[in-house]
Amino acid sequence: MDRTALPLVVALLLAICSLRRTGLAETIHCDLQPVDAEVTYITSQVSEGCVAQVPNATVEVHILFLESSRELSELELTIQKSKQNGTRPREVFLVLSAKKNVLLQLQAPGIPLYLAFNPKLIFQGHPGVNTTELPSFTTKSQLLAWADTKGSIASIAELNDPQSILLRLDQAPRSPSFCNLEPLMDMGHTLEWSPLTRASVRGCRLEGVLGHKEAHIVRVLPGPEAGPRTVTVKVELRCASGDPEAVLILQGPSHVSWLIDANHNMQIWTTGEYSFKIFPEKNIRGFVLPDTPQGLLGEARRLNASMVASFVELPLASVVSLQAHSCGGGGLQTSPPPVQTTPPPTESCNQELLLSLIQPKCSEDVMTVVLKKDLISTLQCTITSLTFSDPSCQAEDRDDQFVLRSTYSSCGMAVTENVVSNEVVVNLFSSSSLQWKKVHCINMESLSFQLGLYLSPHFLQASNTIELGQQGFVQVSMTPSIPELTLQLDSCQLDLGPEGDTVELIQSQTAKGSCVSLLSPGPGGDVRFSFLLRGYMVPTPTTGTLTCTIALRSRSLSPETHRTISMRLNIVSPGLPDKGLVLPAVLGITFGAFLIGALLTAALWYIYSHTRPPGKREPVVAVAAPASSESSSTNHSIGSTQSTPCSTSSMA
Repeated sequence: MDRTALPLVVALLLAICSLRRTGLAETIHCDLQPVDAEVTYITSQVSEGCVAQVPNATVEVHILFLESSRELSELELTIQKSKQNGTRPREVFLVLSAKKNVLLQLQAPGIPLYLAFNPKLIFQGHPGVNTTELPSFTTKSQLLAWADTKGSIASIAELNDPQSILLRLDQAPRSPSFCNLEPLMDMGHTLEWSPLTRASVRGCRLEGVLGHKEAHIVRVLPGPEAGPRTVTVKVELRCASGDPEAVLILQGPSHVSWLIDANHNMQIWTTGEYSFKIFPEKNIRGFVLPDTPQGLLGEARRLNASMVASFVELPLASVVSLQAHSCGGGGLQTSPPPVQTTPPPTESCNQELLLSLIQPKCSEDVMTVVLKKDLISTLQCTITSLTFSDPSCQAEDRDDQFVLRSTYSSCGMAVTENVVSNEVVVNLFSSSSLQWKKVHCINMESLSFQLGLYLSPHFLQASNTIELGQQGFVQVSMTPSIPELTLQLDSCQLDLGPEGDTVELIQSQTAKGSCVSLLSPGPGGDVRFSFLLRGYMVPTPTTGTLTCTIALRSRSLSPETHRTISMRLNIVSPGLPDKGLVLPAVLGITFGAFLIGALLTAALWYIYSHTRPPGKREPVVAVAAPASSESSSTNHSIGSTQSTPCSTSSMA
């Protein structure tokens, strides 16, 4: 045989083998069954929603409709302020509507947030923002019309079983100016969320292939809009026998690229382009893959995988996390699951969620724990007793809740210099063991708080008077200063009386308006800010009340403790008499009075000297000596009258 024809023969044989394998893959039956792999994801696609661009709005409104399949669920909501440098955060009006009970953990640092919610929402600790309950609405359109009166609607989203939500306040540049609801909306950068329910992960064995190579297939379904997108895929395989031989197959729309973060080496087979987290700049071109489940199973068979360890289909996501704990087929069900012969338990109390509802409220020398009965019933729990560590301190059984209450000096409270601690003991009907949860309060008895107004940034001398148009400097301090406790300013306002306005200075730990500035803390951790009082007001206020709400947080304990402090201020207008006269004004008035007096004296002398009767002049001419004597006497008399105040002027 001619040697030049040998490569052609080899290529022909490889092509035949490839076609043969493909044909076998099409005929192999693969019955997908649930496996123990876990897949979580973050997506920006919601069942219904919209995003609008509202650059000139003073208040932007965001609305979240929370749909849940559970009677009680937990939700972590994070609001992230705009990353644009030099821009002051705008006021945000957030509306949360939930049909079932939601235990909410809210994080909105540095954002002036106003929250409207319905009674189904339960806060974990103090929300730290201004809140109000939603009016009763029967339809979604009524709620949207009401929210439209609060400001410009920037986003609306309906989410099914959310576990965590990230809401970004950056402007969406390509969005319309009006929010018009659309089904299966991609919220883009504005909103990302993670569902509570896990994705359905299945697997199967591929017949006719020897070896232990396994395939992990992730199929990302196309979204409503086609645009460039990068999906981060995190893969973690934990195998007792070492790293398996594996292939990762990623299939999605053509505009999707992949950023892969895997904890071991594996073969990569993707559509579009992909790169690795350790070399994100190096993009590798992928392949054209089938866009059907059967086609992807055939692709795994063509890559000599003996089993599909995980197969999952997801909506358009930004982050996908895959964890497989059983490698080599240990997670696959080779036979039907055994039939359950014992009846399921009639009560499955969610003890972990129940204990999370135990949140003490701390007030003056009192710790209180409240558990609502409808929430306990929702969790399918039956409480037979609820006490502190001292069993004699039982909770009161009121109409719709259990109330456990005690002063800091009883019921087994452990009181230290800064913290009061105890334990809540729950006895459940379905459990033979007691459930314990530690609770804490910050001991406020030995702490005092001072609110001071200063008229200079040096904070040297406090004042209780401020002038319209003047800049004031406010300091909030705590005595004694305790390093493990952090003092934060939640809100501050200046009430100008019944005929004046209430000036918002600080809201949600954020300065309100351009005339308010948060300053660096003082040497002892004192909280400081400055504000400029408006120079013209009708009617002109004379007094005001400065009120601030502070939060005292411990670095290791929760919940936080809140305290409200206030002080009275006198407000004066520029130039009012009660301020007194300054030295230049006093000198000017004195000099003017002196000048007027001198001119009047000169005028009187002039009139006198020119209007004296002529008969009184004859003795001066007829009797020379006496006239000379009289004239001398008269001149001496007049000169002696003006000598002290005007001597210099008279001689001149």
